[in-house]
Amino acid sequence: MDNIVRASGLSKHYGRFQALKDLSIDIPAGRIVGLIGPNGAGKTTLLKALLGLTRFRGELEVLGLNPSSQRDELMRQVCFIADVAVLPRWARVKQIIDLTERLHPGFSRDRCMKFLKNTRVTPTHKIKALSKGMVVQLHLALVMAIEARLLVLDEPTLGLDILFRKRFYSNLLNEYFDQQRTILITTHQVEEVEHILTDLIFIRDGEIVLNSSMEDIHERYVEVMVRADRAEQLRQWQPIHERVLFGRHIFLFDQPDIGQLSALGEIHKPSIADLFVALMGDENEQSASLKEHAA
Repeated sequence: MDNIVRASGLSKHYGRFQALKDLSIDIPAGRIVGLIGPNGAGKTTLLKALLGLTRFRGELEVLGLNPSSQRDELMRQVCFIADVAVLPRWARVKQIIDLTERLHPGFSRDRCMKFLKNTRVTPTHKIKALSKGMVVQLHLALVMAIEARLLVLDEPTLGLDILFRKRFYSNLLNEYFDQQRTILITTHQVEEVEHILTDLIFIRDGEIVLNSSMEDIHERYVEVMVRADRAEQLRQWQPIHERVLFGRHIFLFDQPDIGQLSALGEIHKPSIADLFVALMGDENEQSASLKEHAA
């Protein structure tokens, strides 16, 4: 399978601050990848590098092109929507659609209108008359109406109500995604994208903490929930994280012996959010927490 993104030793400095630290990743074609990290982790810098919006050190290819020197050619095959994207407030929706149709050869007016059909956005609306959520809906319709090999979504549903967020991800999966397209999503609403992701990347302090397919994650990580009186017994198995919920202790293990653990407590697959907290939390605090419980 061809890789849409190839990065090796990717680094970026802003003065003395290093936003990306020798980062290396490959993203195959035909995947839906979640790029998850806390604020300041390097997500935006990585996206800017992929889109040719910032210079970097190291090797980087996107769709076989150098984003810095071949950006014009690259952007014919890439769509991007950011959480800070804006539209001219004086324009009408129809004018924005007309302009997009003239600027991008891969844009489909029919597809755009199809996505807008289930919203309250009409061609005669002025942008300044739209709510924040309606502006986001228009942005998403414009982007998803473009035939692109790589779709980059940075907090795509920020400002939308839960009904439209669910509808958007359903449309993304059923009407846009195929084996020739790759979708890269950054979001803090991980519970809403978990069911559509094929791959997951955790980034922290400019470094990759986890880069795996969802299939491998489901096979690798296991949670065991036990009563407090059995917690000490589970700690002997060297869990990578422990949390307490309603008096029950929940331990996260990496590639454990499930047969033996199942006799000690309830076995669960961790959610992305729980895995994120376990792998991305402060390691010193986690270690102190485990020692405190063991004392």
